[in-house]
Amino acid sequence: MHGTLFMVATPIGNLEDITLRALKTLKDVDAIACEDTRVTSKLISGTGLSGKKLIALHEHTDQKRLDEIVARLVEGQNIAYVSDAGTPGVNDPGGKLVAAALEAGVPVVPLPGPSAMTCAISVCGFPMDDFRYLGFVPHKKGRETFFRELAEREEASIFFESTHRIAKTMESLKTHLDSERGVFIGRELTKMHETLYRGTITEVASRLQETSTKGEFVIIIAPKGFKV
Repeated sequence: MHGTLFMVATPIGNLEDITLRALKTLKDVDAIACEDTRVTSKLISGTGLSGKKLIALHEHTDQKRLDEIVARLVEGQNIAYVSDAGTPGVNDPGGKLVAAALEAGVPVVPLPGPSAMTCAISVCGFPMDDFRYLGFVPHKKGRETFFRELAEREEASIFFESTHRIAKTMESLKTHLDSERGVFIGRELTKMHETLYRGTITEVASRLQETSTKGEFVIIIAPKGFKV
């Protein structure tokens, strides 16, 4: 009988956000596949779990490692997959693992929990019944097209940005968006220095510059016509 692949959501910052079900599953499985063993080791240590075998599975992992994990599942082992933070399958190799497991006939079970995207949506105060998720802003190729299309989009848009490029992204947003377009930014969500910014692009850019551009960012652009 095949084992089961558990897709386990983990905290995006505050370790107290981990669910009881996630803790039990991580304790019971035979191994934990993870995006970065160093990050997951801290999670394991911080939640009182120990002695778990960790298997690295990141964006540069070759097909051989993916096949090895699926082989373990087919042999009957139960394996959990966790990303560095949040719900797996969003901007991490979890999607490839799920596809390979399903193709091999392995049951896949989702364990819901923290997500930077839904966390930001819950406090932005914008109409979010219809929105476009855009992942990370392109580094070079397609960057101008990204912002041009973003400005023209009628529905809300949500995307991520890193500390290294947030200043450049804010400049691009000021260039392409109407100055009164509503923007929400969640910086370091659930962490010690969590900061929420909401207002027009002009107001938010100014406040962000006055406080800090360090950390991880979730950015939501309000639908066209919505007044903040």
